[in-house]
Amino acid sequence: MDDFKPIDIRDKLIFDRFLTSDPPGTSELTFTNLFMWRVRYSPVFKIWDDLLLIILRPNDRPPVGLPPVGTGNKSDALDYLAKTLAKISSRVEIARAGRDFVKMHVDQNRYQIVEDRDNSDYVYLAKDLINLPGNRYHAKKNHVNRFVKQYRFEYRVLDEEVAHSFLDLQEDWCELKDCASSDDLLHEDRAVYEALTHHKELGFRGGAILIDGRVEAFALGEKLNPDTAVIHIEKANPRIPGLYAAINQQFCAQEWSQVTYVNREQDLGLEGLRKAKLSYHPHHIVDKYILIPK
Repeated sequence: MDDFKPIDIRDKLIFDRFLTSDPPGTSELTFTNLFMWRVRYSPVFKIWDDLLLIILRPNDRPPVGLPPVGTGNKSDALDYLAKTLAKISSRVEIARAGRDFVKMHVDQNRYQIVEDRDNSDYVYLAKDLINLPGNRYHAKKNHVNRFVKQYRFEYRVLDEEVAHSFLDLQEDWCELKDCASSDDLLHEDRAVYEALTHHKELGFRGGAILIDGRVEAFALGEKLNPDTAVIHIEKANPRIPGLYAAINQQFCAQEWSQVTYVNREQDLGLEGLRKAKLSYHPHHIVDKYILIPK
């Protein structure tokens, strides 16, 4: 793996080139996502036959490949990636493969295909998240309306000043949730820090709700493909009723009214998170699979 390179902020142009030529459908495949989580997953990459190959190397589990990105022969690249992983691990997996990738590029006689429901993405119509229409969104709309009536708030687009306030809220949120007791929350805290301290170079969009001049909720997202935005982070002060519903609605209305879909990533198999994501009535779910050589 000597020819695979750790991801650096200066590699964004390389990733942008491949992701523009081959727009992804799964939430993992953005440079922002890979960069902000790089401490957790130690991603490395190389260019091979007009394709971008990515391997994640978390400390607590075996390395995994991601589906090749680009315009080259993805079936050949998949085999090359599997052989590369076999040199460094007894367990070989290519993870987060979308249904279209599996259908077009995976030989089912050579790979076991395992559904990965916990990492499948929830995708919503942007107009539904903005307008909260009809009876099925009645409770959500009530939450937003009560918040709007109860609090005088301001929506602010991410800038340098707001970024520092985002970090303050993240620190408060971590104290409330006791991040120090959870490796997952600590990694998420670091991911938020990495994203916000590099927000200019990464070029994602951010928005905040301020109450009495203080950031009480924020969200970060970017375009995933021409008709879809992906929301990477959404945080709110849990002590303020309706605030999560409000930042969800406001961020989509202010930043993503021009896209058709909003991808709100996966539920990680967490019952509460799954219930929350289903409560917004996804338009569809992006199924993902793990590919294991037979």
